[in-house]
Amino acid sequence: MIERANVLPPYRLTAPPQHVQNQPNRFVAYLCLALGMSLVGVYVALSKPLVAALPVFLLAWMRFGIAAVAMGHWLVKPAGETPLTSQTRKLVFLESFLGNFMFSIFMLYGVSMTSAVSAGVILAAIPAVVALMGWRFLGERIEPRVWAAIACAALGIGLLALSKSELITHINRGLEADLAREKALLGNFLVFGAVVCEAAYVVIGKRLTGALGPKRISAMINLWGFVLMTPAGLYTATQFNFSAVSPGIWLLLVFYSLAASVWTVWLWMTGSKAVPASRAGVFSVLLPVSAALTGVLALGEELGTMQVVAFAIALTGVALATLPNRSIKPSEHKRR
Repeated sequence: MIERANVLPPYRLTAPPQHVQNQPNRFVAYLCLALGMSLVGVYVALSKPLVAALPVFLLAWMRFGIAAVAMGHWLVKPAGETPLTSQTRKLVFLESFLGNFMFSIFMLYGVSMTSAVSAGVILAAIPAVVALMGWRFLGERIEPRVWAAIACAALGIGLLALSKSELITHINRGLEADLAREKALLGNFLVFGAVVCEAAYVVIGKRLTGALGPKRISAMINLWGFVLMTPAGLYTATQFNFSAVSPGIWLLLVFYSLAASVWTVWLWMTGSKAVPASRAGVFSVLLPVSAALTGVLALGEELGTMQVVAFAIALTGVALATLPNRSIKPSEHKRR
């Protein structure tokens, strides 16, 4: 990630001054971030039947294609928006390459190799990685209260993961057991790669909101995602029997495409305009929380006492990150 960032000019990616009148107020920004990340958890949970019915690369390619049709008109440059610079173009590509293309590959294949428990614990590192990247690339100061929020998020999701019953129960011995452990280890590395990609998505998105509007960012990174997925998607399509897919799966695919590429991206970019990346990253805790709740409400999974405690701790972290800081004057908020 750091090596990729070095293709940009040799200075920190300090966010340029933003027009305050174009920013949402803090409450609206927090609401957008919460809704956006919660919706990610919903469509991740509901994507299980899609993955079972469609190959991964074909699914991702059709997702980007459907979204490209839905928001093609968002690609048009608004009258008051400045022309794209070479640095902005690079950031748009990185945002799509890391946040769309690589994140999808790492997460889908990683989860298929490791346990849900391990994946959940690793995903709990997203807020901390976001905070560190925001400090390194945006020069943001990490407040003690945000560190406390990150700790709550990690503890809450860690408890949530440990409360799941989807434990690896490999009882085989010998070579088969060794191969299973090596496969799980590779899966854990892939999931952590998805964590880094998600954190980069948050930080680069914060940088982009200083130059482009949320709608245009959403359309541009989706178009890049479609281009990157086209070779593998086309090849997979030639080997796939589309007549075997039920109408319900096609309807779910449309929802998944709009939610993943349009609604969640627009909500996140809108909220990011007025919130530091380290604080926005805390909202990523809502991804596994909403996914688990969707499993309970829509897929019939059980909700235990430990899971309720995990939700309470995780949401306490969100509250710590979002409640007004009385020690900061209003004028200081505007300079952030």
